[in-house]
Amino acid sequence: MNMRTRIKICGITTVEDGLAAAAAGADAIGLVFYPKSPRFVDVERAAAIARAMPPFVDVVALFVNAAPEAVRETLAAVPVNILQFHGDEDEACCRQFDRPYYKAARMRPGFDLLQYAASFPSAQALLLDAFVDGYGGGGHAFDWGLIPTGLPRPMVLSGGLTVDNVGEAVRRVRPAAVDVSSGVEISKGVKDHARIAAFIAGVRNADV
Repeated sequence: MNMRTRIKICGITTVEDGLAAAAAGADAIGLVFYPKSPRFVDVERAAAIARAMPPFVDVVALFVNAAPEAVRETLAAVPVNILQFHGDEDEACCRQFDRPYYKAARMRPGFDLLQYAASFPSAQALLLDAFVDGYGGGGHAFDWGLIPTGLPRPMVLSGGLTVDNVGEAVRRVRPAAVDVSSGVEISKGVKDHARIAAFIAGVRNADV
C-alpha cells in the first residue's frame, strides 16, 4: 500500500492563490522570503496569506542565506509551521530556530546526496531540486536517476514538476512529497487555479 504523497504549492503571493491551493487539496503552501525572487512576499502580505489558511494546511517559509535576525523577525510576524532553507546554510544555522525544517539539495551529476544528507541529521526532510545558477527554483527538472537509494530522511521532490510529468515522477521516485511552483503558474508569482487542481489530481492518480 502506497502512502499518500503530500503536496506543497510554493511561491504563493496572494490570499486567493493560497485558498485555491488549499481548496484543491494541497497539504502545504510555500511563502518565499528571498528578496531576489519574483515570488517574494513581504511580511505583511505573508501574514495575511498564512492567517487565511484553513486548519491542517502547513505554511512553509522559504529562506536563502538569510540573516538569523531576519528569520526571527519573520517568524514573530507570520504564523509559520515549517522552514525551508535553499542557500548555503549549515545544520547549526537551520536548527537554531526550533522549528521543523527542510534543507534543499541542488541535484547534478557528481553531487553526493547521501553525504549531504548526513550533514543535516536534524532536517525533517530533504528537498531535491535541479541545480541552477543562483538560488531558488529554476523550473527545471533534474535526472531522477541521480537519486540514491537509502536516503536517511524523507524526500520532497521538486524541480520542473508539471501536470504532465508529476504522475510519472510519483510512480518512479515515490517521494514523501512533491513541491511545485512555476509548473502551476500563468506568470511568475501568479498561480493558475485550474493547473493547481490538475496537478493535485495527477499526484492522487499516481498514488493509487
